[in-house]
Amino acid sequence: MRDIRIALDMMGGDYGPRATIPAAIRAVEKYPYLHLYLCGHSQSIHTFLNKHNALNHPRLTVVHTEQVVNQDERPDIALRRKNRSSMRKALDLVEQDQADACVSAGNTGALLAMARYVLKTLPLIKRPALISSLPTYENEKVYLLDLGANIHQCPETLFQFAVMGSVMANEVEGIENPRVALLNVGEEEIKGSDHLKQAAEMLSKCKHINYVGFAEGNDIFSGKADVIVCDGFVGNVALKTIEGVAKLIISKLRALSEKSLFTKIMIGILMPGIRKLFSKMNPDHYNGASLVGLRGIVVKSHGNASAKAFYSAIKEAVKEAQRQVPHKIKDRVEQVLKDEE
Repeated sequence: MRDIRIALDMMGGDYGPRATIPAAIRAVEKYPYLHLYLCGHSQSIHTFLNKHNALNHPRLTVVHTEQVVNQDERPDIALRRKNRSSMRKALDLVEQDQADACVSAGNTGALLAMARYVLKTLPLIKRPALISSLPTYENEKVYLLDLGANIHQCPETLFQFAVMGSVMANEVEGIENPRVALLNVGEEEIKGSDHLKQAAEMLSKCKHINYVGFAEGNDIFSGKADVIVCDGFVGNVALKTIEGVAKLIISKLRALSEKSLFTKIMIGILMPGIRKLFSKMNPDHYNGASLVGLRGIVVKSHGNASAKAFYSAIKEAVKEAQRQVPHKIKDRVEQVLKDEE
């Protein structure tokens, strides 16, 4: 197994080193071939490393930076003024080939802007996309993209998203000939916007993509497709709705358990099964949206990510680095577009 090097934005997110340090330590303990560059305020990082007895770990290298990108900072301001930030340094290490991937829980808009500026898009790729996996009824995963990198898209870009999503499902999850669908308001061909219909026509004619038609919102978890494609506005709303519903169910169960002794006993009896179910649905286990279509690997963790969630994002970066996903996307896009000519 070749060595994997990943640059971490240690200061990003709501918790900064409180979450990123335990995650980093857990990751190097899990992967003996992993080396992490910890980008951020060296004093803060050293303090937390010392707290976890990992101050002199040979595969944790602290890279001092003076600035931090704030969670509410405008992307254009961050891009112009925060070139000495922990986020920018992590991306620079990827661009300089000192790291195989970057992971950040920081400001999403700033990360997208910086990543595109520093790493640039792959040849022939019109726009990068945010993609993440979600669980399905059959304990498999479904990839959903775009999750907010681009609000509205043309048919050609949706077509490219489908190609990139197919590569992710194949390379990261090992799914042979992934089934690809377009998210729409109905399954019928006559439904949907013109740009969705045009993208559907392009995908149906492409021999390199296993296109299975339109999918509705209630198909996301059904296992109908391995990859579901949409524009960033729809994808972001869908993802936030899914997270909100999961939190609502957990909250309702907790409130129900406090209503009476009977309900408390019944929920106590059912709790092992409930915990097993929600461990599979826990967003921490699916944390880490990848920005695909760039010349390097960038994984975006939730802003409120816990140590467990940030660790999941590091694991995602490791898998993509092992499979050299950007190179696979580049080769597949070139092949598809060449055959389409």
